[in-house]
Amino acid sequence: MPLLRVDQDGLWCEAGGFHIDPWNPVPKALITHGHSDHSRAGSAGYLCAEPSRGILQLRLGAEARVETVPYGERRTIGEVSVSFHPAGHVLGSAQIRVEHRGEVWVVSGDYKLSRDTTCTPFEPVRCHTFVTESTFGLPIYRWQPEVVVFGSINEWWRANRENGQCSVIFAYPLGKSQRLLSGLDPAIGPIFCHGAIQRMNRVYRETGVGLPDTLYTGRVERGYDWGSAMVVAPPSAQGSTWMRRFGAASTGMASGWMRIRGKRRHRPMDRGFVLSDHADWPELQKAITATEAECVLVTHGYRGPMVRWLEEHGKQARALETRFEGEGAEAEDVVAEDTAAGDSE
Repeated sequence: MPLLRVDQDGLWCEAGGFHIDPWNPVPKALITHGHSDHSRAGSAGYLCAEPSRGILQLRLGAEARVETVPYGERRTIGEVSVSFHPAGHVLGSAQIRVEHRGEVWVVSGDYKLSRDTTCTPFEPVRCHTFVTESTFGLPIYRWQPEVVVFGSINEWWRANRENGQCSVIFAYPLGKSQRLLSGLDPAIGPIFCHGAIQRMNRVYRETGVGLPDTLYTGRVERGYDWGSAMVVAPPSAQGSTWMRRFGAASTGMASGWMRIRGKRRHRPMDRGFVLSDHADWPELQKAITATEAECVLVTHGYRGPMVRWLEEHGKQARALETRFEGEGAEAEDVVAEDTAAGDSE
């Protein structure tokens, strides 16, 4: 029997008596990170990497029993040894290493290798079996350096300011928005955030992550001149009545999906900026190779192309059916009570 297998509740470790990122309430849940397709409410107890505590408490509620462990520290659960290692995806994101009788599996959750000052960089972990995402597992997905992307966003903002036009950029509230904020130039003008994003910003700052000063849109008086402002909002705000306060704003979207022209056309906006919290095609290959895993299980995204590439390079590989969604889930990943129109902090 494999060390980990999928049952009706998620990825189950029988020897440890726990699930990893379960999609139903379970007695013991080990969580890779705080996005909603990986951290669902209702379980009796949660274990996560230390920097992820604030995010999970915000998402799951103050009553949730959340226990944390520092990156790299081993803990015995049942008959197995487990440890959490940086995934570089968002604040507190982790790969979970599970060892039993000399056999090692690593569940990556979601990850990226590119530079990001708002979370701990990805750390390759050697294993026998590696469970990987493949959200952007096609050769067309190759990211530019973030300095290039941030330069384009700031240039767009500066041009809008010169035209007296507010800039509104849509980004996922957890992870993407904070990475985006880290690259904005506050010398151009004031930066405002939707309530869902402002709450996440607070958690990041409490963990010691440096972000530029941001203002909450809900506390701005009527008649304010938004002409020089940058507003960061969740994708759910697009086309809502909440947007009316900004007048004839110029709108943009920061997402890995903006790499595809058809995806940009699907969402009516002025600009699309390619910025992702997931590994691109070369990063996926590099990360998998670094694990030296003999077997690779691909959980979500473009699974078929990744499995074929792995088999062509001498790996045992197969697709693993799960309910993880990658960047699609993050698009509407806001705290439950938030709505685009009900912007409450």
